[in-house]
Amino acid sequence: MKKLIFASNNQYKAAEIKAILGDEFSIQTMEEAGICIDIPEPFLTLEENAREKSLTIFRITGLDCFSEDSGLEVEALNGAPGVHSARYAGLPSDSIANNNKLIEALNGIENRRARFRTVISLILKGKEFQFEGVCSGQISENYAGDAGFGYDPLFIPEGDSRTFAEMTMLEKSGISHRKKAMDKMTRFLIQKTDEGAL
Repeated sequence: MKKLIFASNNQYKAAEIKAILGDEFSIQTMEEAGICIDIPEPFLTLEENAREKSLTIFRITGLDCFSEDSGLEVEALNGAPGVHSARYAGLPSDSIANNNKLIEALNGIENRRARFRTVISLILKGKEFQFEGVCSGQISENYAGDAGFGYDPLFIPEGDSRTFAEMTMLEKSGISHRKKAMDKMTRFLIQKTDEGAL
């Protein structure tokens, strides 16, 4: 079984990723791997932040690892909060404050189209590969649901009338931006395994 360190201690993200990957791979969070650091996300793109996190873990361990950076991009807000999604309302990061600020920013605006975007940075034998996943939808005017995390109570994916927070983890992980990016990474890893490169 292929082992990978996930460059995060976000238990919600870790649980979602483990649900997506199933038994194909063994995933360790930073804490589970004995790495107790806080990796900054100083850059202006998801791609750069994801790369910084995975390279940091690789420099420490020398082991295969991956990270992800995700953002909610709202069309009427010119792509905001985007790379600043986790700290949209300031620091320390607070999901309720972020959601409230988003509701206020969209007050009176008819165009509520948005998308979640994930970029995964995989470090495999010292070389980086990136994978992107996008889930389009719209922002609800009100909170709905108590599952998930982050902006899940406000985001309604295309083709559904429920927010992510009204879905089970299995339902969400079947259509999410993270799922799409993880599927690309998984196919890549399986291909490498079949080629005998892993």
